[in-house]
Amino acid sequence: MAHTDSEQDSNSKGLKHMAALSLAAVGIVYGDIGTSPIYAFRESFHEEYGLATTPDNILGVLSLIFWALILVISLKYLVFVLRADIKGEGGVLVLTSLITPKGKASKYRNWMIIAGLFGAALLYGDGMITPAISVLSAIEGLKVATPIFEPYIIPITIGIIFGLFFFQKYGTGGLGKVFGPITTIWFTALAILGISQILGSPEVFHALNPAYAIDFFVRNGIAGFLVLGSVFLVVTGGEALYADVGHFGVLPIRMTWFGLVLPALLINYFGQGALLLQNPEAVHNPFFLMGPKWALYPLVVIAAMATIIASQAVISGVFSLTRQAIQFGYLPRMKVEQTSDKEYGQIYMPGANWVMMLACIGLVLGFGSSSNLAAAYGVGVTTTMVITTLLFAVVTYTKWKWSLFSTILLSTVFLLIDLSFWGANMVKVPDGGWFPLFIAGIIIIVMTTWKRGREILTDHLENSQISLEKFLNNLGDYAETKEDNIKEVKGTAIYMYSNPDGTPPALLNNIKFNKVLHETIIILSVKLDEDQPYVAQDERFEVKRHSDRFHQIIIKNGFAENVNVPDVLKSIDQQQDDLSFDISELTYFLGKEQILPTDKDESAMAKWRDKLFSVLVRNEQRATAFFALPPDRVIEVGTQIKM
Repeated sequence: MAHTDSEQDSNSKGLKHMAALSLAAVGIVYGDIGTSPIYAFRESFHEEYGLATTPDNILGVLSLIFWALILVISLKYLVFVLRADIKGEGGVLVLTSLITPKGKASKYRNWMIIAGLFGAALLYGDGMITPAISVLSAIEGLKVATPIFEPYIIPITIGIIFGLFFFQKYGTGGLGKVFGPITTIWFTALAILGISQILGSPEVFHALNPAYAIDFFVRNGIAGFLVLGSVFLVVTGGEALYADVGHFGVLPIRMTWFGLVLPALLINYFGQGALLLQNPEAVHNPFFLMGPKWALYPLVVIAAMATIIASQAVISGVFSLTRQAIQFGYLPRMKVEQTSDKEYGQIYMPGANWVMMLACIGLVLGFGSSSNLAAAYGVGVTTTMVITTLLFAVVTYTKWKWSLFSTILLSTVFLLIDLSFWGANMVKVPDGGWFPLFIAGIIIIVMTTWKRGREILTDHLENSQISLEKFLNNLGDYAETKEDNIKEVKGTAIYMYSNPDGTPPALLNNIKFNKVLHETIIILSVKLDEDQPYVAQDERFEVKRHSDRFHQIIIKNGFAENVNVPDVLKSIDQQQDDLSFDISELTYFLGKEQILPTDKDESAMAKWRDKLFSVLVRNEQRATAFFALPPDRVIEVGTQIKM
């Protein structure tokens, strides 16, 4: 009976944990896509398209919105793309790593990597635009009530954006506890507003028939095609959703979409359509005109809260992508703070956070209105969606072993949709769509420069280094240290070096210049496992004993986690009988490379890229902080390298 009670308690805790994750996922993952009703339907009838608010056009746009949500979010992302994860972690960089395993040469590998990096870089531009357009569109609802608020819309928006980024330090888990209930209320409000209008015009459900979407294109020609640029706003949260999967898991994300988010969105969009069928003049802001006048101010307040939350999906996605890029070697080390001891994917990155905040505020000041920002929105996300579809097709064929026919059939359907949205959005480039492309271009330059610079640096170190095997064979245990003029000092020294097969330059320099060798020496390497986000504790480390004096430790970490080296060493001290040390008395030796400029003819990179790489090296987070080493126990030994 006790066993049964224990199982029941375990199941109860599991259900509670799943419910908590689902509630948080509503707030974090679906905030972006959940606030699209504020502006997406309105922008589809923007005056630049010249569309009259006739019943046929209203039903045509609604049909496009319905099928976009079903085919792009429900089918493409929720059913298929979310399956392309690495032990729970998703995002375009993960998708890239699935098809470009390290060490397997392919003439297409570099192109796939570049495509994946460009897709990830574009999401940074999206992460900057989303908070700006979401919050600004909500606060603009005050103008519907009275023009008195118009001068205060920009300052209020900036204040809210500052607050949003300021509270990121509390983590997605903590924010999800607050955001989840608010967003649930928001989706409930969306449904109530929609139902109140649908009851007056139930014929709006004719838009479920895709014939209305086809007829819309036939009647409106080029203008009808360009409207896709605004219709796309209803699905802009798809890529952020995929990047955020590591924060909460696939099951909670799917459950909340089909159980709450999708029904609420569809009811609200159809409610806006019903309102326009009854009152075409409401087209200038149908969302805020759906409810009674007394509800306008409460609606603006809850919309503002929802749009603050909306930004969270993209911000969290940017954090996840940035850490993945660091671990894969495409960005220098940055500060990463773990905000949950249960969900390792929940993190906060101060550097990325404040850069995005400044960019968001700049966008609000520069564009001035949500309609102007809508012109910049969509170019980056549609391009990333096209890249995701192409990479996903490769995964289905090469990794999942689908037949060529099945792969081509599915990818063709998704590509037709993605390329249609992409083509309609590309006309926005002159009016602001250049911004995400510009940001992506800068980030791609930084990523490729860092990757190439590290490769050159690694090659230089490996060409000048002594293999660990050769070093140990020549030096042995240093039994005759006096004859070699090398002094033995008590204690244990940890020499950290990325290459487990090489001798740490810091160790060689310590022997060469200081003539010092510790009583016990541990050569420690942290090795990235690109095939999994998290490494199990029983697989975390490998210990090798080379002699009484020399030991080697290889710590393994996944691409979605950081390693706390002292914590791992504590585990080793407790579990290893032949290797014991006082963790508080360890001395850590780290190598620190100083990059020196060289002649252009000798450099492996362009001179400007050499300078950029040097700047990145100087400003990356110190290894001491990145590996959580005690600062007062670390000695850095410098090496000058010409590049």
